[in-house]
Amino acid sequence: MNGNENTGSPAVNHRMRAMLRAVGAGRARVSCSSEPDLFIDGLSCGDQFAAHALAHQGLIRAACPGRPGELVPAVLTPEGRALIAPDERSAA
Repeated sequence: MNGNENTGSPAVNHRMRAMLRAVGAGRARVSCSSEPDLFIDGLSCGDQFAAHALAHQGLIRAACPGRPGELVPAVLTPEGRALIAPDERSAA
């Protein structure tokens, strides 16, 4: 395998993994929108295309409902947590 095969897992690069780790650490908020924007440590994420992809792939979601445009805590879905689990184990 050269890394380009479709294994059924979402396509996630290193930047997206870092974004997932920030969400998992409770450092992220997401806007309530069909194209949710991600904010990490109070700052707008520099790669909103990746943030939208994480949401559309079902790896992150809003922790609670909100009004359109409102920022709410972001959380990992079980699929998102599974993607970063190997990262968390190697960091321990």
